Amino acid sequence: MTPRPGTGLRPFSIKTKLGTLVVVSVFITTGLLMVALRTETELRFITVFSVIASMLITQFVAHGLTAPLDEMNTVARSISHGDYTRRVSGTGRRDELGDLAVTINRMAEDLEAVDRHRKELVANVSHELRTPIAALRAVLENVVDGVSAADPETMRTALKQTERLGGLVETLLDLSRLDNGVVPLRARRFEVWPYLSGILKEAGLAAGRRRLASGSGNAARADVHLHLDVFPPELTAHADAERLHQVVANLIDNAVKHSPPHGRVTVRARRGDLQGSLVLEVLDEGPGIPEAERHRVFERFNRGSATGGDGGTGLGLAIARWAVGLHGGDIGVAESSRGCRIRVTLPGVPKAAG
Repeated sequence: MTPRPGTGLRPFSIKTKLGTLVVVSVFITTGLLMVALRTETELRFITVFSVIASMLITQFVAHGLTAPLDEMNTVARSISHGDYTRRVSGTGRRDELGDLAVTINRMAEDLEAVDRHRKELVANVSHELRTPIAALRAVLENVVDGVSAADPETMRTALKQTERLGGLVETLLDLSRLDNGVVPLRARRFEVWPYLSGILKEAGLAAGRRRLASGSGNAARADVHLHLDVFPPELTAHADAERLHQVVANLIDNAVKHSPPHGRVTVRARRGDLQGSLVLEVLDEGPGIPEAERHRVFERFNRGSATGGDGGTGLGLAIARWAVGLHGGDIGVAESSRGCRIRVTLPGVPKAAG
């Protein structure tokens, strides 16, 4: 039977080293005693020589054992103070201390990842809550200032944003389960045209309200025309509507930010190659994404060289990639003759499961 890792006597284990130390000390003492008997050397000199030799060997072995322990103690103290970047260097040892060094480094990496994900969670939530809060505030300010009447349509818009806030708050627990891979998907089948039409309407209303709320506003952002292209018109999809809303809303927001004045943003939906799959594309007429940056565009906090300092957090595309990944889909930058084209592919489910 093969022993489990960490059990038994290994060739370079600490037990072996200590046993070797005892054997070497005994051999040295025995050898010196035999020399004393043959040369008639006094026993006291032999004793002194044996003690000195044993101490030197013991000191050499002890230094090899205590030096990495001191380093591990330093690293552990740094970890306890919140510094997860320190690592133990003695991972190449072939004994228990080497195993301990590897374990400490893995623990530091895990804690660093947990701390990073915690910060990313706060950033994600802040980013997602900002848009509906700003839109709701703009609606209420317009009503209070008399710019808009408190008619049912305006109240429905405010209610929609309030419901959006409630849904985002509910995702907090889902995001906390992200690392464990147990984020639930409430997938259902829905018609793509009215669904995307509602998202584009929300984006257009939000842009208009931001312009009214800020006075003159930024015409380059508010005058962007949003266009929807769905074929066939009766196209349906099977996905989590809330998660997909995160994807489309963030892609539209990103496209609008990088569109020229009076530019055009197109949201296109088509059937995918696989049964039940859906292909979504968001196209703009902006400067596009340089090919050298396309592999990094979905990284968190990456705003690229083409952002122009718009003040964004660089989280929108990262959130879109996360939501698409939950569906088992793909997202990437597709080739385009003009501007930028982001393509999302969702696998869907077989019709029998829909």
